[in-house]
Amino acid sequence: MKTSRRQVLPLLGAAPLAWSVPPQRIAAIEFWRYEGHYETEAGIDRQHQANPAHVYDDARPKEYRDGTPRKVNAPVSALYLKIRTDGGAEGIYGPIDKEAAIVVDQQLRSLLMGRDALAIERVWDQLHRSNRHSRRGHYMMAISAIDNCLWDLRGRVFNAPVYQLLGGPTRNPVTVYGSCLGYSLEPDKVRSRSKQLADAGFQHQKWFMGWGPGDGAAGLKKNVAMVRHLRESVGDEVDLMFDAFMGWDLMYALAWAKQVEAYRPRWIEEAFAADKIQSFTELRRGTSVPVASGEHFYGRWEVLDYLRAGAITVVQADPEWCGGVSELVKICSIASAYDAQVIPHGHNLHAALHVVASQSPMTCPLVEYLILKMRSYYHFDKNVPHPVAGKITLPALPGFGIEIDASKVERQTLVKFS
Repeated sequence: MKTSRRQVLPLLGAAPLAWSVPPQRIAAIEFWRYEGHYETEAGIDRQHQANPAHVYDDARPKEYRDGTPRKVNAPVSALYLKIRTDGGAEGIYGPIDKEAAIVVDQQLRSLLMGRDALAIERVWDQLHRSNRHSRRGHYMMAISAIDNCLWDLRGRVFNAPVYQLLGGPTRNPVTVYGSCLGYSLEPDKVRSRSKQLADAGFQHQKWFMGWGPGDGAAGLKKNVAMVRHLRESVGDEVDLMFDAFMGWDLMYALAWAKQVEAYRPRWIEEAFAADKIQSFTELRRGTSVPVASGEHFYGRWEVLDYLRAGAITVVQADPEWCGGVSELVKICSIASAYDAQVIPHGHNLHAALHVVASQSPMTCPLVEYLILKMRSYYHFDKNVPHPVAGKITLPALPGFGIEIDASKVERQTLVKFS
């Protein structure tokens, strides 16, 4: 006797499933700006990081020190993308970059109207093929915003979180690393803050280099000392990572790496600009410190070039910039073939969290959590992903679970860029 698929479902104990969903044609693309205020502290947590422009004396900031903290009621705003279909489905994603929104509004809107919002791979591929400059920059950022929004829409149509649509979670909760951008690099504060974070559950911490070649030998000494202070403060069990934000050159990076190898950094991140693939390769060959980069990678092809060159062991592609959820999943597959890890850059959190949760922990072990930025970044979200003891519990809501908290919105504006 031949059994139909609908007969099989009850035998497996599964709920009835709709095998097909009518196309959801894109009928509206909107950008909403939300504005409000939040309470924060002024006078502290404004530490600069190494920067490519700091080789110039007039561009290099003065030595930073925290001042006296004071409470302020600061303005905050955020831009969200909404896509609606003729079938009544809606997706929302944000905050997104204004640069991406401008490209969507001025260049991609006409290509999207009437397209099936559930045919995400087709939409992505057609957008990518539509412009000679699509492989990088603001155009790829725009594709990313659309892709992430369509994944949210798909989740709402099928009443499932995005990580479920990607194959289901490989673990729950997901471990994060605490990204310490903005915290003072004064030695006593580095020691106390890192210990506080470790005690709060951040067993993985990333700190940002404050000095580069323009600061001379004294700056290099401070960069090395910071690593020593951190290791002495948190002990041997805490992972320590470091970010140079493209502010170094090869000789400087090698000199730093040789002096800190004994402290076992988990990685040195983005020591050079993304175009300098040979420098990354030489750095990896010249030190036992693992080499990471990728927040400025714009797709699987650039990642593949780096991995073929043996330039990095950690890929930090950002789903807000590299092509969205769809592209990040492909990047994970490529990286796994090279036994490299994908730990996405944490410009945002929603897309990265859901992709990481759907992948093998061997390939995607961690999510970046920018501690200070996230205090206000999701100010208008009802369901803010928040770590407890260094881990984030996955949301059970459809899509990314994004809902705007109307009680925090003082003003909302439908924004047009064309």
